[in-house]
Amino acid sequence: MSFHEVRFPTAISMGASGGPERRTDIVVLGSGFEERNNRWADSRRRYDAGYGVKTLDELHTVVAFYEARRGALYGFRWKDPGDWKSCAPLAVTAADDQMIGTGDGVTAALQLVKQYGQSFAPWQREIRKPVAGTVLISVDGVAQSEGTDYTVDTASGVVTFGPGAIPTIGQKVTAGFEFDVPVRFDSDRLEINVSGFKHGSIPSIPVIEVRR
Repeated sequence: MSFHEVRFPTAISMGASGGPERRTDIVVLGSGFEERNNRWADSRRRYDAGYGVKTLDELHTVVAFYEARRGALYGFRWKDPGDWKSCAPLAVTAADDQMIGTGDGVTAALQLVKQYGQSFAPWQREIRKPVAGTVLISVDGVAQSEGTDYTVDTASGVVTFGPGAIPTIGQKVTAGFEFDVPVRFDSDRLEINVSGFKHGSIPSIPVIEVRR
């Protein structure tokens, strides 16, 4: 899939609206009971960046970014204003935020994940676009050193341990990180509104998560 490893302007995305979407089929029976089927195993996020554009300069920035992505053709990184860390948005990331695996002495590569919910029916989300330089890894509570003990592929979210640092049997591997969402524009058209000499807007800039 065509993807550009660049982030949409954060100052604008932080003013956007949107969030996760799921697809559920609901059939109401004659008795009034319901049959429900979850069509998607994972949620998919949608956003509208139009709310973040307030000035002509911001409008110009979005148009330039849109043209460089050729509209909906190329995906890009997006910072979700409400969900961009392994912890709560106002907390400080730590190496024990998320459990990403248990060592077996052989497996060297682990996927970054974030768990939502704790005691009942938690859901685990694969994190494919960690932010470079933010990934912290711990093995059985001992901090590991990036570049020495492990490397991170920021295009896939895979953590790979070096030959001498592969977690042994039963060792718990945890991680803390910041991350982006892989998205694309959900339209091949932007409707621009210039309302004044220094003000402009784009009423709607639909953005949708891409599955990678």
